[in-house]
Amino acid sequence: MIKWGILGPGSIAHHFAEALQNEGESILAVGARNKEKGQAFAEQFDIPRVYEGFQGVLDDTEVDVVYIATPHAFHYETIIEALKHGKHVLAEKAITVNSKQLDEITALAAEKQLIVAEAMTIYHMPIYKELQQLIDAGKIGDIQTLSVNFNSIKENDPKNRFFNPDLAGGALLDIGVYALSFVRMFIQDEPSEVISTVTKHETGVDQQAGIILKNKQGQLATITLSFMVESPERATVMGTKGFIDIEKFSRAQHATVCYVEQDKTETIEAGETEKALQYEVKAMKELIQKDVPHVTLPYTKDVMKIMDQLRKQWEISFSFE
Repeated sequence: MIKWGILGPGSIAHHFAEALQNEGESILAVGARNKEKGQAFAEQFDIPRVYEGFQGVLDDTEVDVVYIATPHAFHYETIIEALKHGKHVLAEKAITVNSKQLDEITALAAEKQLIVAEAMTIYHMPIYKELQQLIDAGKIGDIQTLSVNFNSIKENDPKNRFFNPDLAGGALLDIGVYALSFVRMFIQDEPSEVISTVTKHETGVDQQAGIILKNKQGQLATITLSFMVESPERATVMGTKGFIDIEKFSRAQHATVCYVEQDKTETIEAGETEKALQYEVKAMKELIQKDVPHVTLPYTKDVMKIMDQLRKQWEISFSFE
């Protein structure tokens, strides 16, 4: 059985620990900068080993894989240390803040023969396997256009992680990574053209953006991101014979397919939204135990390159890069 260690007992880590337990996984250790929080987390999830800070988890030779749930500004250093200590790594999105960091991480993982992956729910929701089969069968024709909206209003506090540049704040790295991952999953090749406009917060990070992507096949994607408004989280994939409409696309279990030529619609359901993190656990286990192809890693790299381009266009960089 794989033995897990958790680094950072925050909100998402609570949900992930529940997913691990629901999958019958063994959580051996938790590391927390605040030992009291770590102890409370360990008691809640019956975790036998609690370490103040992360080093104890990394030094623990019985821990096979670590789940990193810290703010993404700190992922790079933590992942590097975990790999050096022989641990497989599943890190929350965004896995790093730029491609240079990601390339160094993946090179080290390959050298150490370890798995490193981003905890991106979209890649593992069962509904998308169903939809990809439908697309591959030509049911909605050739994919031409995608539209993605992800707007999530945040409290206007310059010190919180959403707007703090020292924590790599901004809508792009927080929610934009979902939208870009969705697009990359459905288009043939990575975008060759990236056009965008941005509204910045007083701290200098992006708080709202409009993005247009185009690849060499001519497939177009339009994306809107915002921390200033709230709206349904929706994505649409449009082909020459129909389109697919998906609400709550980051953890979708339903999709509506419209067949234009037949003038009919169909509802497709697969998986469960509540099990999104369990699907991540299963995928990580397969990568470690079954030596299956790491098919999502190229997507992760492509998305990071796009985010690099966007931040360059917006003249946004972080002091620690």
